[in-house]
Amino acid sequence: MNKNIRWKILTSLGVFIIFFAVGVYPILAQRYHLPLPGWLAAKQLKLGLDLKGGVHLVLRVQTDDALKITTTTTSEQLREAVKSANIPVTSIAVTTPTSFHVEGIPQDKDAEFTRLADDQTAVNFERNSGAGGTYEFTMRPNIAATMREQAVTQARETIERRVNELGVAEPNISLYGQTADQILVQLPGVTDVARAKEIIRNTAILALKIVEAGPAGSQEQLLQQFNGKVPEDMEVVQGAAATGDSSFYLMRKVAAVTGRDLRAARTTIDENNRPAVGFSLTNEGARKFGKVTGENIGRLLAIVLDNRVVSAARIETKINDEGRITGTFTPQQVADLALVLRTGALPAGLTYLEEQVIGPSLGADSIRAGVTASLVGLLLVVGFMLIYYRLSGVNAVVALIFNLVILLGLMAYIGATMTLPGIAGFVLTMGIGVDSNVLIFERIKEELAAQRGVRASINAGFSRVFLTLLDTHVASLISAAFLFQFGTGPIRGFAMTLVIGLISNLFTSTFVSKTLFEAVLSHRQTAELSI
Repeated sequence: MNKNIRWKILTSLGVFIIFFAVGVYPILAQRYHLPLPGWLAAKQLKLGLDLKGGVHLVLRVQTDDALKITTTTTSEQLREAVKSANIPVTSIAVTTPTSFHVEGIPQDKDAEFTRLADDQTAVNFERNSGAGGTYEFTMRPNIAATMREQAVTQARETIERRVNELGVAEPNISLYGQTADQILVQLPGVTDVARAKEIIRNTAILALKIVEAGPAGSQEQLLQQFNGKVPEDMEVVQGAAATGDSSFYLMRKVAAVTGRDLRAARTTIDENNRPAVGFSLTNEGARKFGKVTGENIGRLLAIVLDNRVVSAARIETKINDEGRITGTFTPQQVADLALVLRTGALPAGLTYLEEQVIGPSLGADSIRAGVTASLVGLLLVVGFMLIYYRLSGVNAVVALIFNLVILLGLMAYIGATMTLPGIAGFVLTMGIGVDSNVLIFERIKEELAAQRGVRASINAGFSRVFLTLLDTHVASLISAAFLFQFGTGPIRGFAMTLVIGLISNLFTSTFVSKTLFEAVLSHRQTAELSI
């Protein structure tokens, strides 16, 4: 055996051993309780939702919430501007998620008001004037469409960050449906469904506000000094039930500091050794927080989460960049609250349109059926190749086994997820592998029929079919790439398996198969071929 053939055999065996260790041995070790190093177990082939079980959710983003936040913020900014300019106004009220109404602008202040209004609203809102000093501000259609799209994108990214913090392996979070406001969430292996749902849908909108009045036991008691009416620039917020606070607080609508000013959030303990959430602010947030707390020493500062007061403490001194959220929290609630604050607030609320919990028994049945189908397909292919191509069929079978082992090993190494459609791609890979060998073998038979020598026929068969194989594999790879780019989770699982199978098949059907032929012929005095 010459050095060239020995090098090819060693290369083939080395590739087989490496990918067998990464892709196949961990499966066998788990099945038969064999020793398995931790670093190798971490590379074990991951199973998708349809095989491992888990949660399948379809959510709708309430994009009107995001538009209403922008409309409310703009209207309050305009209110502050006209107040600073001493322009009397009867009412500024949000009428729809995309519009707000202004009444009572004096005629002699009309020009000054329109100038201020243009400064505050011209970018996002159209202004229409009415009789008696009234104005209607409506969000521009292109701005509204962009904000809806951004809300869905931001919601998807926020959910993805939260799911990653939960430690879910290979989640699928993607846009779903034709309405452009739905998100598909698939969480393989998740067992605590209620906690996962709560973390995903928790909007976690944080605001730090100075308390103008309260706490009071009822809203009527709180508003006694305001003639029973809530001032237009303020709102009544109730204490959170989870903290045992049923009091009512009056505070301004515009927050001094919001969740967007957070830099980090973490679990900690308060002065009574109870679980709490500590947070730190960005430089801009610290500047605003320091200004507000420095100007309001002695007053109550409320920490408002999702429009509920979770704590309200008196400001003893100026606070810059650190704060703490306290209350009657459990350690798990504190960990979850820190998680959602750390990953950012959702831009809008979510509603569940569909929920399916897939049990592991269904996944086990799918795996069993997929393995059975693969084995039956493999046996039929092996039988056909051995009967039709005689001893050369053994070459094809060995190359096919190499191909499947490399496929599993590559999927495990890159962290790809095996799904039920992926098993279909696995079976399809067997067909592609056999098809490649059939093309090569038929070409070899033609060369032998033309009275060329065995070695010359083998060399010609592989060299002349190679470009055909390369062409078909590249065409299939392009198709698989489009499936992966535009498909959803199951389709992408099929495409991923197909791509890896095509790459490994090109190696085994040309390099490994030819090496086997050369190794066999190198031990024979007279070159003969059973094909």
